[in-house]
Amino acid sequence: MKLKQLLKMILINISQNKVRTFLTTLGVIVGTATIFMVVAIGKGGEAQVNEQYSRLNVGTIMVMPAQRGRVADPLTAKDAQLFLESQNIAQAFPLLRGNGDINYENYSASAGFAAIQPGFQESNNLVVGQGRALDEEDENKKNRCAVIGAELANTLTDGSPSEIVGRSISINNRKFEVVGIYNRVGDSGSGGSYDDTAFVPYSAGERFLLGARANPTIIAQARDIDAVQSAIEDITASLNENHRAGGAEQFRILDAGSRLVAAQESARTMSMLLLAVAVIVLIVSGIGIMNVMFVTVKERTREIGTLKAIGAKKQEILKQFLIEAVFISLAGGVIGVIAGFLTIPVLKYFELPALSSVSGVLLGLIFSVVTGVFFGFYPAMKAADLSPLEALRYE
Repeated sequence: MKLKQLLKMILINISQNKVRTFLTTLGVIVGTATIFMVVAIGKGGEAQVNEQYSRLNVGTIMVMPAQRGRVADPLTAKDAQLFLESQNIAQAFPLLRGNGDINYENYSASAGFAAIQPGFQESNNLVVGQGRALDEEDENKKNRCAVIGAELANTLTDGSPSEIVGRSISINNRKFEVVGIYNRVGDSGSGGSYDDTAFVPYSAGERFLLGARANPTIIAQARDIDAVQSAIEDITASLNENHRAGGAEQFRILDAGSRLVAAQESARTMSMLLLAVAVIVLIVSGIGIMNVMFVTVKERTREIGTLKAIGAKKQEILKQFLIEAVFISLAGGVIGVIAGFLTIPVLKYFELPALSSVSGVLLGLIFSVVTGVFFGFYPAMKAADLSPLEALRYE
C-alpha cells in the first residue's frame, strides 16, 4: 500500500468520525497548550528575576543585625572603614534604614527612608534622573536634603514627580528639601526597594531621624565576583575582632549573588512543578487516545480483515493505525501551541510574566507526538495482529 493511499484512508476515517476525533484531540490541545504556557511562565519568571537583579552588583555583600532591635555590640560607620582594610573589598558604606510617614503638601505615604554616604549612590547604581545627587558637602554640613525614589515621587505628587524637586517634604515631622529623584532601580538586595525610599545624608539621618536608634547595615562591594567568599571571610574575622560582646554571630552576612541564584532556582522549581502538571494532562489525554484507538480497531475489524485478505501486510496495518494516532496528536499539538500563543496576552493582562520561546513550541509538539506514538502503538499492534479469517467473521 502506497503512502498516498494510506494517508487518504486515514483522512477518510478521521472525517467520518469528526466528533470522536475532536474529543480525542481536545485532551492533546489542553496538554500541549499547558506545556507551552508553563515554559512561557517559567521563561518570564526567570527574565523577571534577572531584570530585578540586573542593576544590582552580584558582588554586593550586606552585613546586618541577625534579629530586629538592638544588638549587644551594634555596627557603626567605623566598621565600614575597617572592612576596607581587606584587599578583597573595594567599597563599604554604612546604611541606616527606617520607616515612617512622608508628607508632601496634601499627599502622604508610609514609606522607608535611608541615610547614606555619597559614595553609596554610585556603588549601588542609584542614578539621578532629575535634580542632583547627594554630595560630600551635604554629608559634611548635615544638610537636611533628600533624593527620593521614582515610585515614591509618583506617590507624593499623584504622577507629576518633576514638581517635587526643590520643594520640601516631611519625614517623621522633620523637613527635608528634595534635591533630586533617582531613576528606577528595582530590588535593593537587602529585602526592600529603593524606588519607594527617601534618601538623606548619613550624618543628617543619624542626627535628625534616628538618633540613639541608629543601627546601621553595611553594604560592601567585593573586589570582583571571585573574591566574594574571601571578602565574607574577612568581614567575619573583622566582626569577631571588633565586636567582642557577640562577635560575628550577632550579624547576618548575605551576598547578592547567592540571592540571585536562589531566586532563579525558585523560578525553575516552580516551572518544573507546573510542567509536571502539564505532563499529567498529556498522559490522561494519551489514555483517551488509546481508548479511542481500541474502539476504532473494534469498529474497523472487518475492514482490517478485508485489507489483509487482499494482501495488506501486518506492517502496513500497524503503520496505518499508528500514523492516525500521531496525526491526531500532532494536530492537537499544533492547535495547542497556537492556543498558548493566544493565551500569553491574557497572562500579561493579569500581570503574570510570560515569554514565548522556541523551546516551549518544540517541547509542546514533541510531547504531543510522543503521546500519540506511545499510546497509539498498542492498539495499532492489536489491529495488525488480527487474522484475516477472525476479522472477516467479526460481527
